[in-house]
Amino acid sequence: MADVAAAVVEAGPDVNTAGNPTELAMAYLQDEKTDGDIANLNLGELDLTTDEFILDEVDTHIQANLEDDLVKEALKTRMEGMLSGFQSDLSSISSEIQTLQQQSVSMNVRLKNRQAVRSHLSQLVDELVVPGAMISTILESPVTEQEFLEQLHELNNKINFAKELSFRETLACSDIQDIVDRLKLKAVSKIREFILQKIYSFRKPMTNYQIPQNTLLKYRFFYQFLLANERTVAKEIRDEYVDTMSKIYYSYFKSYSGRLLKVQYEEVADKDDLMGVEDTAKKDILLKCVCVCSRNTIFTLGQRGAILSPTELEGPILVPHTAQRGDSRYPYETLFRSQHYALLDNGCREYLFLSDFFMVAGNSALDLFNSIMGKTLSMFLKSMSTYVSDCYDSIAIFLCIHIIFRFRAITTKRNIPALDKYWEAVLELLWPRFELILEMNIHSIRNTDPQKLGVLDTRPHYITRRYAEFSSAIVSINQTFPNERTNALLGQLQIEVENFVLKMAAEFPSRRDQLIFLINNYDMMLSVLMERAADDSKEVEGFQQLLLARTQEFIEEILSPPFGGMIAFVKEAEALMEKGQLDRLKNEEARITQLVRGFSSTWKQSVESMSQDVMRSFTNFKNGTSIIQGALTQLIQYYHGFHKVLNQPTFRSLAVRSELINLHHLMVEVKKHKPNF
Repeated sequence: MADVAAAVVEAGPDVNTAGNPTELAMAYLQDEKTDGDIANLNLGELDLTTDEFILDEVDTHIQANLEDDLVKEALKTRMEGMLSGFQSDLSSISSEIQTLQQQSVSMNVRLKNRQAVRSHLSQLVDELVVPGAMISTILESPVTEQEFLEQLHELNNKINFAKELSFRETLACSDIQDIVDRLKLKAVSKIREFILQKIYSFRKPMTNYQIPQNTLLKYRFFYQFLLANERTVAKEIRDEYVDTMSKIYYSYFKSYSGRLLKVQYEEVADKDDLMGVEDTAKKDILLKCVCVCSRNTIFTLGQRGAILSPTELEGPILVPHTAQRGDSRYPYETLFRSQHYALLDNGCREYLFLSDFFMVAGNSALDLFNSIMGKTLSMFLKSMSTYVSDCYDSIAIFLCIHIIFRFRAITTKRNIPALDKYWEAVLELLWPRFELILEMNIHSIRNTDPQKLGVLDTRPHYITRRYAEFSSAIVSINQTFPNERTNALLGQLQIEVENFVLKMAAEFPSRRDQLIFLINNYDMMLSVLMERAADDSKEVEGFQQLLLARTQEFIEEILSPPFGGMIAFVKEAEALMEKGQLDRLKNEEARITQLVRGFSSTWKQSVESMSQDVMRSFTNFKNGTSIIQGALTQLIQYYHGFHKVLNQPTFRSLAVRSELINLHHLMVEVKKHKPNF
């Protein structure tokens, strides 16, 4: 404003023609003009001498402006104070927010803790509370209903929970202990009555005990509940079951075994039915046929070996009264198979039931099984020991041994160890008896006196036939489960039989008959063995070598009478040829002439007679024809050798060479005499 006043004073008296400057100044001072109008104010135009009041107004305006500055300063100071207060308030609000945050975190922790406590308390309360549905079901529902089984599980959980709380000395446990105990006693009582009733039902005649056993398996939790909560009752039930089933099995198998023996063959082998015993040992003429038949049967396998096939081994067991009505009779091994398959089937089923229902395993399961089946198994072993001690049927015993081998393999495959010790006990009974019978047969052959065996005959001997049938039977059975003890005994038996055949052959006066007897017996034994035994078995190979050697010797024997002179000359000449001394025979023209003309005139008749004689001498047609073919082949070889000798320079000048039969012509003629089959 001072600048404005100075400007007014320095301006002079010039007045703006556009308007009254005084009015403009007054308007400006009174704030009646806008900023746009201020530009039109020219202070030079004011008349300061005449208009003194303007100066007063100017002073007043200046004073007012000064007051405005003070007001602004005051306002500024006040605003600063307000801002400082606001800042202070903001600081306090921030601290309050932090406090609220801390309180929120604390409240969240308390909330989580309360929720956790609520969860535990809720579970505790749920476990402690005994629902009315549980009480009514345990008290009123039959134990066979599914609802009872479900509530029994719940009750078992509450009992276990109450035990856990009692260990922690939780006071709330006492509130439910009484009702839980009473429900437990009621459940135990009902379960005990139900299981005992099922066990007692086993005792009814003609009852299939497997049906109530299957029912008990559906409620196996009952015994688990008893075992966990009332061991006395659990032991009572277990003892009652053991006692009941032990008597049932013993009674069943004793009755079944007794009835099986009634369908066994009436005629069985005795101590006189040995391989080396002569057929005339029993003098009673009425028993002679039976004795011979039974003696042949006990050394022959026949169809008895079929018992080891999977179809018959695991086939249905024999029903004795049905067999009696049909008047059927069976060998001992068939009865043995039926009896022990019934034992295997029932034993496996019983072991699995015990393991499942009574929750036992390992030695505990075996002990429980033996407490039930022990009496029955002892009865089996005792009756078997009695029978075996008087048994002389070695094939029956050996078949029983291999039946046990296969049954043991079945139980092993089923993972049932319950009968393992029994199988071993049976084998300990059977093996020594089998070996004893085999040794008795060996001794019987060794001690046989050929002169007491009746009239000599070149046909196969009945003792060698017994051996062949018996050896082939044992070898064929032994192939599946080879046993070195058996092989060793069979080797001893074979040696004794070979010695026996040689002793019998020595009884014949002529070597020819001896060879016929040996060949017939070796051929018969080899044929029987090859029907059942493997071609590479020791027995087959041994008799093949013996047969070949004796056959070759027999061929030389039968060629000797008609062609012996020529054969001797050929052998002598070939020996001298090897030494280069064939000239020593150059003076044998008469002998050679006789041999050539004798062969040409008689060889056809000799071959025909020889063929007929061979076919009459050997019981096996195939073997006889084989010997004839071998003899004719050998004859051609000798005659070929005769030709070869006479073609040597020493004999080329002999006129009789022209009478030799053409070798090819001889072969054609000889083929006519070879039997065709």
